[in-house]
Amino acid sequence: MASALNILVLNNLADRHKNAITAVMPGITVSVSDPEHAREYIAATDILVAWGWTDIRPLYLAAPRLKWVHALSAGVENLTFPEIQDSDTILTNSKGIHGIPVSEHVFAMMLAFTRGLNLLIRQQQTANWNRVPTDEVHEKTIGIVGLGSIGREIAKKAKGMGMEVVATKQEMTTEIFVDKLYKPEQLHEMLAVSDFVVSAVPLTDKTAGMFTLEEFRAMKPTAYFFNIARGAVVREADLTLALQLGVIKGAGLDVFENEPLPADSPLWSMDNVIVTPHLAAISPYYLDRAVKLFVDNLDRFTQNREMFNIIDKVKGY
Repeated sequence: MASALNILVLNNLADRHKNAITAVMPGITVSVSDPEHAREYIAATDILVAWGWTDIRPLYLAAPRLKWVHALSAGVENLTFPEIQDSDTILTNSKGIHGIPVSEHVFAMMLAFTRGLNLLIRQQQTANWNRVPTDEVHEKTIGIVGLGSIGREIAKKAKGMGMEVVATKQEMTTEIFVDKLYKPEQLHEMLAVSDFVVSAVPLTDKTAGMFTLEEFRAMKPTAYFFNIARGAVVREADLTLALQLGVIKGAGLDVFENEPLPADSPLWSMDNVIVTPHLAAISPYYLDRAVKLFVDNLDRFTQNREMFNIIDKVKGY
């Protein structure tokens, strides 16, 4: 490995973050920039750190020294363009750091529905003292579509709340917090037994548009759907129709096909929908966790050791 490395980060960093990066070995330089001014640094950049939704392709084409691109996010949807797929450039992501805030967000929405908070908060605005129907999550079944690090954290919390946990996964493995695993082609079978369905899959060519009216019709009419993955894994018009027709009982949505969610979307005004502005993973501890993961990988990179979270650039995950 070269004795000097230039790292360009397309996000603000605190001094403690920069110090942690430069402490990996002598000769590391960290530059921080927004995408608009990154061209000032890109020609000399060896490692680029950016968010997975950032369009880095123009920078990539102007970066002759670039060896590694790291995503501060789990998603890498804008980082798998043809030129990087055809190259030896390493691509990694920040998978593994999102489970705590995202799982807490899922359960915040889930409990809001079962305790009627989606209705009670609206009533509070008009000083309306009126009891609403309530329920429990205890002994209900949660179906997790995509059992990665976020899905596992959701499963762990669900078992702690006395729930039955089922999930879909590409490979059949032993999962200590999952009562039953289904293969992806058994999705409808899993949906049929779930009281709560959580979409936690990465966005790929295979998962884009995977939730259609057909999938919602496979669910119980008393079931709730939650999307904390990417908006494009759901056909939003089909979900809206399923909610309007009572095909499913409700939905908690943190991601959408178009963001911000357009003001004329009917999802805004539905009593059986909770809308949050793509913030499930946001936490005051996010960058601390992301930088720690990057630093661990940087140490491995400088020592030519096996790295964490290497992305298959063709598959997209």
